[in-house]
Amino acid sequence: MDINNRARVHWACRRGMRELDISIMPFFEYEYDSLSDSDKQVFIQLLESDDPDLFNWLMNHGEPADAELKRMVQLIQLRNKQRGPVAI
Repeated sequence: MDINNRARVHWACRRGMRELDISIMPFFEYEYDSLSDSDKQVFIQLLESDDPDLFNWLMNHGEPADAELKRMVQLIQLRNKQRGPVAI
């Protein structure tokens, strides 16, 4: 997926699981444009993960084996915490 195709990345963020949508969609809306190109690529790589894995990682029930994916999960959690609750 092309990091510059924002509409396609946005569509990939829609998971259909409320818990994931609450974590991923606000991060995309508020943070994606400010990420470096390499971080955008890592974010897209994270989106290619299965929903159960994403859920477990974002809810701290495990972590990705890949260090870059782990860093992105932590960044998502940190930025969402800093921003506070967001209605979607």
